[in-house]
Amino acid sequence: MTFNRLLLALVSLIFSTQALALSDEALFQQARKSYAAKNSIALAEDVAQLNTQQYLLAPYADYWLMLLNMDQARDEEVQNFLAKYVDMPFNDRVRGEWLKKLAKNENWAPFFEELNNFQREDVAVQCYAMLGHTLLADEDVISQAKALWMTSADLPSNCNQLFDVLQQSGTLSQEDIWAKFRLALQDGKLSLAKSVITRLPNVEPTTLKLLDKANLTPQLILDKKTASFKTRFGAEVNLYALDRLARTKLDAAISTHNKVQNLFDLDNRAFGWGRIAYHAARAHKPQALEYYTLAGNSVLDKEQLAWKVRSALRAQDWSTVLKAISAMNVKQQEEGAWRYWKARALREKGDLIESNTIFSKLSIERHYYGWLAAEELESVMSSQGIEYKVTDNEVTAIASQPEIKRALELQRLNMRWEAKAEWLWATRQYDDKQLLAAAEYAMRQKWYDIAISTADNTKQTHNFNLRYPTPYRDLFRQSANEVSLDEAWVYGITRQESRFMHYAKSGVGASGLMQLMPATAKWVAKRMGMNSYNNNMIHELSTNIEFGTYYMRYTLDLMGGQAVMATAGYNAGPSRAKRWMAPDPMESAIYIESIPFAETRNYVQKVMANAQIYAPRLVSENKSVKIQTLKARLGVIPGTGKPVEVSAEDE
Repeated sequence: MTFNRLLLALVSLIFSTQALALSDEALFQQARKSYAAKNSIALAEDVAQLNTQQYLLAPYADYWLMLLNMDQARDEEVQNFLAKYVDMPFNDRVRGEWLKKLAKNENWAPFFEELNNFQREDVAVQCYAMLGHTLLADEDVISQAKALWMTSADLPSNCNQLFDVLQQSGTLSQEDIWAKFRLALQDGKLSLAKSVITRLPNVEPTTLKLLDKANLTPQLILDKKTASFKTRFGAEVNLYALDRLARTKLDAAISTHNKVQNLFDLDNRAFGWGRIAYHAARAHKPQALEYYTLAGNSVLDKEQLAWKVRSALRAQDWSTVLKAISAMNVKQQEEGAWRYWKARALREKGDLIESNTIFSKLSIERHYYGWLAAEELESVMSSQGIEYKVTDNEVTAIASQPEIKRALELQRLNMRWEAKAEWLWATRQYDDKQLLAAAEYAMRQKWYDIAISTADNTKQTHNFNLRYPTPYRDLFRQSANEVSLDEAWVYGITRQESRFMHYAKSGVGASGLMQLMPATAKWVAKRMGMNSYNNNMIHELSTNIEFGTYYMRYTLDLMGGQAVMATAGYNAGPSRAKRWMAPDPMESAIYIESIPFAETRNYVQKVMANAQIYAPRLVSENKSVKIQTLKARLGVIPGTGKPVEVSAEDE
């Protein structure tokens, strides 16, 4: 053997030894970096080594390589990949990318053949499917395509290709374009509105600038009558300006509409009042129902109808509650909120038979409105018993599943999105007992959010200890006692905030079990005289719980001991919670229902329901504590004695 050949062999041996020296985890992390850098050559080498070593997560590296090479991959290669990894959660993601590739190339035969196997909801694939059917004229998808058209949601760019074909064929009419233009403006999607209106002929860029002016200076547009009230485009610009003005300066919008309403035709005049009524209802204006009356027969959207009901609830106008709910479409009427309030309105009107029929059906559902309905029937939820307790053998059977092992390994590597996807894939066909066994296993691994969501998915057989766990009990009990808080309420908030995952972090920067904002934590530390505090301490369990309960106590005191308002204040800020009060005392359920922020409204409902479920378990040690109903826990919101205005900040 020559020296050069000997040297090459030695170098090869050294590199091979180094590669083998890498742990499975290190090699997998190297593959992640190769994928992130879009380095398919390096990733291919990593894949080969991982497959050789048969690492548990090796399929993910193979998956990343397929994504990088999709454009160059032959159909047979993709098909072989899908067959090889048929039991992996990423299988359908690859299928979806392949379907998009086939559709781009107008390779419709294999596209529709493979589409039958596609399980994910992917709007881009849906648009390609409708486009293919339209071009091939083999299936009527007009109603489906128009339903997609009539949304202001952001759609994948390829959907425009479908809409172009529909418009060219005359299926998508000018009236359809005007309808979506109005919808986009109404939902504040200015860029979308501009894109939509350019589908009409003779729309100049200078004309579109009127929309920008209406957005930035709505009062000026209306006062100076910059846009014509006589043209269709001009009328839409003026209505948009009125809507924008009503969002921030409601009184000015009302005054202005009174001045210019006769310049609109009857339909547009009513539409304008419908938008003002919606904003007035959200601002808790007592005149909101009058503005809804001025809207006449104008078609109201889901949110306008919902806020008509909420305004009527605050006014105790039960007849209008019933009328507004009956005007909703069937799907909206079936929502728990509107079934509950319809039953309440019927009871107030004296129709006990229909009211109790609705309450009876709603009361068996396990959510906030279901529990309120149960109490209306005097079926008070004093305890949520444990229907089923899993055995160790059942837990061991779950833990042995390859999918579950992969999920835990991914979670250990902080690949949390992939870990949850793997877990959901593993448990997708579990029966109730298997779900509870999986939840118990996750609980033992301190994967609390997955344990809770898995236990929540049972249909007939339940375990409320798994749905509503009490981790870190000593820390929570100590902190709650130190500031004299209801421990059930503390657990109710924490479950909703973080599902007990200490690493939880919100999009706005709130951190830890109790989701504290850095500024709030710093403020609490100062109030507590903690001079050594630094921002990293917010992630410490004891500090996070101590600060969170301190802030809860502070908020509760600000609200005069009213827990519903304090809960709203914890989520949206104490000043807002106070602005949502009324001059007269109000049932808390109505206060909650009329919170302007959907996120806060849902948050308060869930926190208070959580607390109600936690209470029987947490007070069982203290026999002198009496379990109260959910309605009693919600209490009554005191009146301010004077009109309360909701500011533009609450829009």
